[in-house]
Amino acid sequence: MIPILEYGISCPPDWIYVPVKPDDDVESWVKEVGEGLIERGRAAGYEIDPEPLQADLRARAEDSRRRSPLYAFLLYPDGFDNALSTLEVDLIHPDESVPQITLDWLAETFSVHDFGPPEISRTDLPLGSAVRIRQNFAADADSPEHPGILLETLTYGSLPEGTESAVILLMSWTVPGIADAMEEAADSIARTLTVEATAP
Repeated sequence: MIPILEYGISCPPDWIYVPVKPDDDVESWVKEVGEGLIERGRAAGYEIDPEPLQADLRARAEDSRRRSPLYAFLLYPDGFDNALSTLEVDLIHPDESVPQITLDWLAETFSVHDFGPPEISRTDLPLGSAVRIRQNFAADADSPEHPGILLETLTYGSLPEGTESAVILLMSWTVPGIADAMEEAADSIARTLTVEATAP
């Protein structure tokens, strides 16, 4: 029998899990998480308007759900009604066009050159060997009347030992001046990625 692979990740408490399964109740999640963030902010001395917070939660959940990742998380520091960052984890499986996934293939496939060459390095995670890609995108604006925005990203593509699939972790943010903190967070979270084989 082929074992079932279970993938895991651990994020700090200010990263909010996003419901990405098709049958998840997004509206209930928006209400519950929104109330929790308001209470957490109030305990830290902040008052948050529930309407923009719920609108942001709803919009970001819908955005992640369109990509159907394995996991998605949003960073809401105390007092914020807009997420500072999005974190998604997904799997890439080999197929006829790519029978074997390599770190070189991951680096080439997930690199863009919108603002010059990306910063690419090799590293080892507890999960397995990995490629680290730091780069910026020219993201589309919400409407034609507004200019595009700079989307900063850090991607990890890892090849877990004993598996043929790759694990992709992508962290993105648009707020200027927080790159060092976001990179530190992504580097730390990437080290929590796990894969475990269980009996079917």
